[in-house]
This record gives sequence, structure tokens and C-alpha cells, in this order.
Amino acid sequence: MILDDGYQFGLGAFETIAIHRGVPLFLGPHLARMDRTLDFLKIDNRVSEEEVQEYLRQNQLANGGLKIMVSQNNIIFTRRKNPYRVDKYQNGAIMGYSDFKRNETSPLICHKTLNYGECILENRKAKDRGLDEIIFLNTKGEICEGTVSNIFFVRDGTIYTPEKTCGLLPGVIRDFVLENNPAKQTVIMPDDVNSYDECFITNSLMGIMPVKQLGSHVFSKRDVTDRIMKQYRKELSKQISK
Repeated sequence: MILDDGYQFGLGAFETIAIHRGVPLFLGPHLARMDRTLDFLKIDNRVSEEEVQEYLRQNQLANGGLKIMVSQNNIIFTRRKNPYRVDKYQNGAIMGYSDFKRNETSPLICHKTLNYGECILENRKAKDRGLDEIIFLNTKGEICEGTVSNIFFVRDGTIYTPEKTCGLLPGVIRDFVLENNPAKQTVIMPDDVNSYDECFITNSLMGIMPVKQLGSHVFSKRDVTDRIMKQYRKELSKQISK
């Protein structure tokens, strides 16, 4: 490993890809997002789909997560377990708000870079508080995203999610939801949460996770969430059967 600007200043990109039955899920979108971040950072190092598949074959990685980190002089593959338990999908996640305000004006926010420390530190605080996830507000007090997730709300059957200008990283599963369902990207304030019937969060390892509670508000339904979970599982079956 060479101590380049990725190690010294966080100028690098990473992706975490779910592996199921040896198949890297949503591999194309993950590598495309990584390429956009590397272009933004003016890094010419790249990872191909063939390199990912070869790593999986050599390491016999059938299930879990694959993390790929790329900087100017380094490409690193690591493996990890999927931490999301079945009972969480049944019971729903319990979440709170971060005291830390997300800087929505930062050019790094919409890219998945190695500058990820604040998310990790806040995620650790969530565990210390007995929460499954913590949600960031930006400097205007608008809801933007979780420490490791994108967030969606449902009211009267309509899906809502914070718009990108609120300061968030557009996730691969977020894109999947938006591409396959009519949804409104908008500004959502904490005071608005009480008006929503459902809430769910997404990331590449958890997929679609129902939310039981955010702050003091308990969500009463999960009809749309269940439908989208089925939609997501159908897509996984399609990718695995290829």
C-alpha cells in the first residue's frame, strides 16, 4: 500500500456491495457511482466488473459484503458480514436525530469518499443510545439522510424523500426505489414527520428496512414499505438467476 492522498487526506472512493449466492448485487450501478466520484476527485484509477468477479471467485465469497476502496495508487478489496438481522425487518428500525448538522454545501456530500468519519462516529453513537440509526439534519434544519442510509416517508400512499440539495449521498438502492416507483423529492422538516404514515430506510446491505419509530413519532403503517420490499426481493431474484 502506498500512502497517497487517499490515506493522508481521504481523497479516494469506496463502495460496499452486497453479495448473495456469489452474485455482486447492483454491481454496474455501484461501479458507475465510484467512477463518478473518482472523476470528481481527478483520480484515474479504476475497478472493472471482471476484477470484482475474479476476487469473488478466488476468495469464494458467497454471501455478505464486499468493500472496494480506490485512491490514486491503491485498490483494496475487503470482505465483511452483513449486520442486518431478520428481526429488524419484522419489527422495524428505531431511529433518532443527530446533534451534528450536515453541511449541505460541501462538495463531498454527494460522493462516497473516504471522508466518512462523521458518519461512522454518529453511527457508533446510535448504538450507544440503543438506536438502529441516526438521521442527520442539515444547517437549515432539513432532514437529509442517515449515517449509513437514505430515508423515505409515505403519506396517503405517496412516497417522499429528501431532495439531493438537502445534502445527501444518493444511494444505489435509493435510485432503485425512485426508478421503480412514483415519488416526490422534496424538503422534509422534523415537524413534518408526524404527518407521515410510513417510513423506511435503504442501503446496499440492508436493502429496504421498515422504520418503526423516528424520534418520538411511531409510524402506524407499512403497506407501501412491504410492497417495495417485495419489489426489491423480486429484483434480487432476477439478478441472482442471471
